[in-house]
Amino acid sequence: MENDVFCTRFLPLSDGLYRLAYHLLESEAEAEDVVQDVFLKLWRTRDALDGIRSPKAYALTLVRNAALDRLRQRPRLRPLNGLPEAEPRTPSPDGRLDDRERLGRLKEALLSLPPQQREVVILRTLQGLPYEEIAQRTGMHPQSLRVLLSRARKTLKTKTK
Repeated sequence: MENDVFCTRFLPLSDGLYRLAYHLLESEAEAEDVVQDVFLKLWRTRDALDGIRSPKAYALTLVRNAALDRLRQRPRLRPLNGLPEAEPRTPSPDGRLDDRERLGRLKEALLSLPPQQREVVILRTLQGLPYEEIAQRTGMHPQSLRVLLSRARKTLKTKTK
């Protein structure tokens, strides 16, 4: 298979392949690794791909199998036999009031942060985004984001005591 044919038949499939890998692995990094490994395998065997009738189905099968192999390689958690089950905790009315007061103080402290710090706290802590994605969204260097987040957390800690 020629390079340009390979690029037109397989490269447009990358988003769908990533979505399948992420769905199976529930990890961005592992999904990216699987897709990259599959593209590498496809590239190395590109001369034998001319007979493939459905490149999409073939690539999806490769991604699924690679993702399942990774899942099989993950260490399994052993059940913790003999440990007592945790009893559900029902907070007292005073405890619920304290929780509401703390939440109110936290909201006030969050709103009092400078806009950049507030945005970084929301993206990192509440939305759980990695530093690289926050850097892309904000246009800031990842190290600067870490400094802003550290300062914001310190401010929130002092204001919510």
